[in-house]
Amino acid sequence: MYVLIGGAGMMGLGLAQQLLTLGHTVAIIDSDPLACRFAREKIGVMAFEGSAVSTTVLLEAGIRQANAIVAALRDDALNLALITLSRSYGISHIVVRMGDREFLEAYRLAGASHIISTIDLAVATMANAIEYPQVESMMHFEQGQVEVLKLPVPGNCFVAGRSVAQIAQDSAFPKGSLIIGYQSHTHANLQIPNGNTVLEAGSTILVVTRPESVHKMIDYLGIQASHLPTLEVSHPNL
Repeated sequence: MYVLIGGAGMMGLGLAQQLLTLGHTVAIIDSDPLACRFAREKIGVMAFEGSAVSTTVLLEAGIRQANAIVAALRDDALNLALITLSRSYGISHIVVRMGDREFLEAYRLAGASHIISTIDLAVATMANAIEYPQVESMMHFEQGQVEVLKLPVPGNCFVAGRSVAQIAQDSAFPKGSLIIGYQSHTHANLQIPNGNTVLEAGSTILVVTRPESVHKMIDYLGIQASHLPTLEVSHPNL
């Protein structure tokens, strides 16, 4: 797949490196010559110096041959312009990084296929990392309508020693949730469980659930929230 990325910031460069590792052909467009040089020499992808919303530069970068476009520019308005131009060239697979949520509807109307809110992702992930430090990772899909949690199975957990089928039939198991991955220990391969898979204490599971069920799922597994002592701050009279 040929992926064209607008923006050689930390996200654009990091994504380019990851896509290259996965075997894709990648090109970056950025107006910063140093960023383009870094992309070529350090990451090993094609880089085109200029504006990612310039039709001349886009054609030079081969937008007509691109299978996917990533709008990762620093400005939402420029990302919106890149989406519009990409659609005019017949590109349907367009991923955009959204900084300001006020652009959400505009991105949808412009035809972005995937809208990633970096601020929302960071805030939600950091808040859950503080409250539930045992939760190793959290991913968000469909603008936060679906969550994927990577959760430990504590030793004293209610589900330890029970099968996936038994858990799914439990009325206390959050409705609409699904266990999609199982790792028996840290160094084991992640496997797709079936109804007979028994969850062992100390193992890890991947769960798909709704945002409103995140805390229910965590509580169901018996994972305790972190209750750190509150710091009392005095305000001396000035």
